[in-house]
Parts: sequence; structure tokens; C-alpha cells
Amino acid sequence: MGDFNLALVIVAVVVCIIVFIFNVYLLVNYQHPDDANQAYFPKFVVVLGLSVAAISILMLPADVANRQACQHAIYNGACNLTLPMKDLWLAIYILDAVLVFFIIPFAMFYYEGDQDKTVGKRITSALLWVGTTAIVCGLVLGILYGLIGKVDFTVMHLSSSTTSFPNTWDFSSAQPCIGSGTRQCSAYSASASSEKTWTMRTTFPEYVVALATIVGSVLFAIFGGVGIACLPLGLIFSFIRRPKAVITRSQYIKEATELGKKAKELKKAADSLHQEERSGSKGRKWRKNVKAVEKEVLQLEEDVKLLEEMYPQGEKAETSWAMTVLGYLAKLVLGILGLIVSVAWVAHIVIYLLISPPLSPFLNEVFIKLDSVWGLLGTVAFAFFCFYLLLAVIAGAMMLGLRLVFVTIHPMKWGATLMNSFLFNVGLILLCSISVIQFCSTAFAYYAQATAAQEIFGHTLESLRGIRYLYKYNVFQIAFVALAGLTFVYYAAFGWRRKKPSGRFQLSS
Repeated sequence: MGDFNLALVIVAVVVCIIVFIFNVYLLVNYQHPDDANQAYFPKFVVVLGLSVAAISILMLPADVANRQACQHAIYNGACNLTLPMKDLWLAIYILDAVLVFFIIPFAMFYYEGDQDKTVGKRITSALLWVGTTAIVCGLVLGILYGLIGKVDFTVMHLSSSTTSFPNTWDFSSAQPCIGSGTRQCSAYSASASSEKTWTMRTTFPEYVVALATIVGSVLFAIFGGVGIACLPLGLIFSFIRRPKAVITRSQYIKEATELGKKAKELKKAADSLHQEERSGSKGRKWRKNVKAVEKEVLQLEEDVKLLEEMYPQGEKAETSWAMTVLGYLAKLVLGILGLIVSVAWVAHIVIYLLISPPLSPFLNEVFIKLDSVWGLLGTVAFAFFCFYLLLAVIAGAMMLGLRLVFVTIHPMKWGATLMNSFLFNVGLILLCSISVIQFCSTAFAYYAQATAAQEIFGHTLESLRGIRYLYKYNVFQIAFVALAGLTFVYYAAFGWRRKKPSGRFQLSS
């Protein structure tokens, strides 16, 4: 048992190092050339945030493996060599909350500050914004914790009369307890009056994690529900809408001319907005026009990319077209595989969470059988389903960000992502990662039973005063499934249509 725990620690350290190196790789390759050799603090925050998000997702499989290390112990407390998972969970999620609500906003305020100001003034301005946020959040958290920071556990008060030690034990459905005629010790046959509420105050770190989980759960239900459908269907319908053949040179010139006109209109609109910004007239209309220009620029970039695909140029034009065809075939394959995983997720939520009692353990049983084939196979599959859910959240956020006026767009592009977009998306990933873990610990409660994560997210969170009814009545799960269904219907009705180029662009007056 000791060797297994040592191996678990070694694997955890190696995984953390790999995650850190991979996140540095992502930062270097996604960053905009304008941010090269500068903005080091925002870059550090990005790498730290991505590492915390990835490690938090991997901690649940590690928690399961940690529990399995003690499977031969009489009780969990007898296994002293396991990782202190509860302390690690609280530490990682307190760090998650600090990053989301304080450090990332500070880095964004600092990065987006007026470049004409000195570094000291930009830091002071960012600290004022974050300091105000910290005071407000601290007051709200303190008041809420003082007033309703308690958990209400519903328990059965069971009792049985005393009797002489029997020579034989004779228990049956008709006689479940010691002592003739006594049935109060059986939870299945106890009267309703034996149900009691056991109230205790939760710890402040657990309360902070719980409230952060609630905020993340709202975003998770929206973005995750949309993303679980749009992630695979977007890939499949991208293949359906793919360019079928190379266009002629005359068609290319015609389309390129139209895109050039559109680019000039957008440049003129951007210059006009820049002049308004300098004059200080940054009202609601100005912000609305900025978001409209951002959406049009993204659409223009997509149209340019599509035109380049339909008319490859240069000496390797044929090779470029062949790679385009293979790329769309890969999207089809990945889309079909993703659709299978998405359907499995939705079916599991309905079968195991929404129907009471559950019809079947479903994926829980699959993971257990995979573990019986090879020790870590079920754990790897478990980690994959959790990561897929996080990818679905990101896909849903991107889709809604391109379609909703009130959502600020922060696209991630290879070699062209500014640090403010990086920071925004890292904050979103961190906020939703808490809810992904909570959701996975609930959805796979049978597989992840007796883990520290289930103790925090399954017992404390779902019994917290004031919010436990959101989990008792499966509000987030129902919203998730409903939005997934609506997104499936949307793609079935409109996903196959090719996007038409937008017409002449004008700023709203």
C-alpha cells in the first residue's frame, strides 16, 4: 500500500509539470505578436490559471485513485499514507476563487489601462478597481456566512430497546431490530416523525467554494448545455457546409473585391469609433457599436479564410487543397465521436440524475468495468468525460459570444490572441471548472464514492442553507438538458445552411 501511494505522489508531480509545460506552449503559440517580450505579469497569470483549471479537473480522478489506495483498509482513517485530498481541494478552489475575482481582474485592468500613463499609475488604477471589488465581496461573504453559513443535514433518528444478549441472531423483514415488536432501528420502516434536521456551521473556506460553485453553475448550465450539443454538431455541419470544389479565378476576384470593400467599411467605422473614444464620448451607443464592429471583423476573417480554402494559391496549391479536404474529414470523424460522447452524457444525466431512483448506474458501471480490465483504464475514461464537459463549456461560451449582443467577444486565435482575451477566457474556464467538478462528482457519485470531493460537493454543498433546493430539485441539471435539447433542434433546423455574406455595414446612430 505504501508503494502505491508513493507512485501516486510521483504521478501527481509529473502530471503537474507536464500541465505547466503544455500551458506555456499554448501561451507562446496563441499570443499576439504585439505582446511578445512584454506583459509578463498577465502571461504569468494566464499560465497559472490554466494550470489550476487543468489540475482541478485531474484532481477528481486522482481522488478516486487515492481512495483505491485504501481499499484494503478497514476504514479510510486507518490509511495514513494517502494524499490529503480534502485540504488539496480546498486549497485549489480558494486559489481558483482568488484568481477569478481578484488577480485576473487586476491583470485585465492593468493590461487595458491607458498606455500613456506610467506603470505606477496603471497599477494604482487597477488596485483601486480590484480593492473596491475585494471590499464588496468580503462584506457580502462575511454577512452571508454569519447569517446563513450553515448546513442542514436531514437524518433519521433511529433507536431500539435494550435486551439481554441473545444466544442466536434472528433478523428478518418482520423483525429488523433487537427486541420484540421494535422497528424504530430500521431506516426503511421508521416512521416519518423520526426524521430530524441536524444543523452545523460549515467552515469559511467550504462556504467560499460553495458560493463560487453557485456562480459557476449558472454559467455551466447555460454554456455547458449549449456546448454539449454545438461542440460535435458544429464539427459535423462544418463538414456538410465545406467547399466542394475549387472556384475559378474570376469568382475569386469577384469575392475578394467584395471582401475588400467590406474591410474598408470596417476600417472607416473603427477610425470613427477611435475618434469618439479620444473625445471622451464613450456611452452605451459607442459600446454597442464597438461590439458590432468586433462581430463584423470576426465574420470578415471567417469569410477570408473560407475564400482562401476555395481558391488555394502558390506552388503547393494542390497540396493545400488536399490538406483542406483531409481537415474537413477529420472534423467529421471527431464530430461523430463527440456526438457519441455528448449523447452518452445527456443520457447519463437523465437516467442517473433526473430519474429517482436511478434506472441504472450507466457510465459509473462502465468505468468500474474498465477498471477491472486495467487498473487505471476507468480512471482515464473518467478524466476524459470530465475534460470533455469543460471543452463543451468553452464551445458554448464561444457560440453564444458570437450571437448575443450583451456578451463581450474574446476569441482565441492561433498566433493572434491578445492578453485581455486570454485573461477573460482563463477566468471563464476557472469559474466553470469548479462547477464541472461538482457536476462530475454528482453524476458519477457511484464511481467516486467515499472521495474527498464527494464530501465537499456532494454533502456540504447540497445541504447548504439557502441554496440546497437548487440541487435538491436538480435545477442546473434540468436547465443543462433543456438547453442541450434546444441546441440540437437549432442545429437540425439551421445548422446545415451556409452562412450568407453580410451586407453593407453601418454604425448605429
